[in-house]
Amino acid sequence: MTDRYQKGMEVRRRVLGDAHVDRAEASKSDLDAPFQNLITEAAWGTLWAGDAISPRERSMITLALLAALGNFEEIPMHIRATARTGASKTDVLEAFQHVAIYAGVPRANQALKLAKDTYAEMEREGLQDVKTG
Repeated sequence: MTDRYQKGMEVRRRVLGDAHVDRAEASKSDLDAPFQNLITEAAWGTLWAGDAISPRERSMITLALLAALGNFEEIPMHIRATARTGASKTDVLEAFQHVAIYAGVPRANQALKLAKDTYAEMEREGLQDVKTG
């Protein structure tokens, strides 16, 4: 494994949590292993490992981009990550309001619905790091 891969796994675990990463690693197959290695090195070992902006800001940007591009299936995972990155519910709302103005109200509306559902799940699960503002 490369240093970038190792760093990527550290950052991925810090942002997404051990349980999520362990599940993803357990389901990895010969077919998707090269892809998983690519995103671990590029997304987590390079982009998320950078120190030019904070994890909180990265969460906000990532959520806004996912919503703007209609990649809704990734939003719950990144909402859960906000418990570790420091992005509050208010931060997420602000990001999605930008999406509404610059990329479209329907996409922001769907993203907010997913955020509300995910926050409710997190609260039922007893995650105490869900910040309101």
